Amino acid sequence: MLEVEIKFTAPDFAVLEERLKQARAEESEPEHDEEDTYFNAPDRDFSKTDEALRMRCTGEASLVTYKGPKVDAKTKTRAEIDVALASGEEPAENFARLLLRLGYKPAGVVRKTRKAFRLESGGLPVTVCLDTVQELGRFAELEIKVPESQLETARNTILDLAGKWGLKDSERRSYLELLLSKEASSSK
Repeated sequence: MLEVEIKFTAPDFAVLEERLKQARAEESEPEHDEEDTYFNAPDRDFSKTDEALRMRCTGEASLVTYKGPKVDAKTKTRAEIDVALASGEEPAENFARLLLRLGYKPAGVVRKTRKAFRLESGGLPVTVCLDTVQELGRFAELEIKVPESQLETARNTILDLAGKWGLKDSERRSYLELLLSKEASSSK
């Protein structure tokens, strides 16, 4: 599966929530906190190969995600593989220890509060996330997960929605890339 995504900086959440309401979007889950821990491989540098390995913890739920290199110049489209861990803190801690034993290194942690909505557009299910990321601010993400054969349709759908909703200032870098860039510039 491909994740076709586009992210925008500093949107007005109240305006966007009104547009989502007009589009009949449904809040898919209550607002919640997420902690994403990223790891770098021992055999290659994911920042150079444009890959990511992330463990996301949301309360008792944990999800491990591999993201392949971006395949599109306009969006953050990439292959994505998700593996859910058993519920509770112990499975997440054990998985992190397993990665460390295999030579993976922690690359950074992203903490955010997320409010997610779902709607259908162009015959495709769209997820819209309103994120407040610690140390970075507010972002809106529009994403669709599709087989590779539907890439063009999905890309056009999210670009069309972004245009209709007046979203500008798209950002192709991940939250981790933005945080690491901010840390590097503040240490100079």
